[in-house]
Amino acid sequence: MKKHIPNIITLLNLLSGLIACVYAFDDNIHMAFLWVCIGIFFDYWDGFVARLLNVKSELGLQLDSLADMVTSGVVPGLVVYKQLANIQANQELYNLTPETYYMGVVPYLGFIITLGAAYRLAKFNIDTRQTDSFIGLPTPGNALFILSLPMIISTTDNETVISVLSNPYLLVILSILSAIIMNAELPLFSLKIKPGNIGAYKLQIGFVIASIVLLVALQYLAIPIIILVYILLSIIKNITSKQTA
Repeated sequence: MKKHIPNIITLLNLLSGLIACVYAFDDNIHMAFLWVCIGIFFDYWDGFVARLLNVKSELGLQLDSLADMVTSGVVPGLVVYKQLANIQANQELYNLTPETYYMGVVPYLGFIITLGAAYRLAKFNIDTRQTDSFIGLPTPGNALFILSLPMIISTTDNETVISVLSNPYLLVILSILSAIIMNAELPLFSLKIKPGNIGAYKLQIGFVIASIVLLVALQYLAIPIIILVYILLSIIKNITSKQTA
């Protein structure tokens, strides 16, 4: 039974992603965001438990990516699709006409995120360089970044912020950029801590503590900031490591 425990946790990640999809279809972004966060929580602990119990397996690796594909790939793409599709009420604001908007593919461009996530997860499964770190932004981090934007919109009264984050051109650009950065040859440090070697993860622990402080202070606005800081810290770490070498 011990070897099945991590896979059960992974399946809970998948279930969370499916529930998030249902809420996203209903435009309930708060519940979709909540269930994605729950799924990412399970995604973190399945690998930790597998290493702790020494039951890592090829099946677990493949299952983990399949679950991530839904929770961190399908859901963010679906959320952006729904955002772009719902802009029909503000066509005049963005100088859009039914012919250019509906007859085109604008809402479906949100699924560029999903395509990028699929490619990134497939690469991850065969890339031996990503055992202790990541190459490109992990799909859970990208999902949190994307889903935090409508959450910020729904919790702010600032009209400028709402207008900027609801701009269809920005949403399409972010969809393209997120697909690129998930697959970029950019080394990023992993937040997964291996049991029995806590002292070697000072950067990760410090980053997590700082992230908690930002979340308490800025709430949803902290999420895109945390993701950007994560990328920046990784770049600085890479440069420092090269200089040391």
